[in-house]
Amino acid sequence: MAALLAPSRARVSTARTFTADDDASLVSLALAGQAEAFGTLVERYDRAVYNLCLRTLRDAEEAKDATQEAFFKGFRGLRTFRTGSKFSTWIFSIAYHACCDRLNRKRRYSDAEIPDRADPSPGPEAQFELLDEASRLRAAIDALPEKYRTVITMYHLQGQQYEEIARVLDLPMGTVKTHLFRAKEQLRKLIGNPA
Repeated sequence: MAALLAPSRARVSTARTFTADDDASLVSLALAGQAEAFGTLVERYDRAVYNLCLRTLRDAEEAKDATQEAFFKGFRGLRTFRTGSKFSTWIFSIAYHACCDRLNRKRRYSDAEIPDRADPSPGPEAQFELLDEASRLRAAIDALPEKYRTVITMYHLQGQQYEEIARVLDLPMGTVKTHLFRAKEQLRKLIGNPA
């Protein structure tokens, strides 16, 4: 995938000229056959998509694969992108669904259900005492159920609005707000901060 989207050495200088401020211009250029424009979109959203996949899947290698899969599907399906839509919402939606597909395959092929909550064994609590507040928060987010972890990541870490999260996850806005509220409640309990 990286080879597909990365410009060749001879075309590096051409790829650097794609500095369009808005994603719509880059999408138009990519649709016109200039793959380097899509490469710029990949550079722009690669980290955010990877973070979403990592928070959803909780496995760095799986997250890398899901990120690559999302951009590959995005590149192949670019003609389905609706003019006037946000590219970020579209690519996050593709990435989230790629993660869901991976989780469903994992559930299908494992003998045991993937747990809905963090492992209750003692270990993380002792480590929390040694970690700084940011590390404790990351660990607490990782301990959330997938549906809460995804919403909290998109809202607080990626700065997306309720409407955009609802579109990406294909959920009613009320459900997004409820998931966010419950995620915050669980985080307060996990971190030990009063409400």
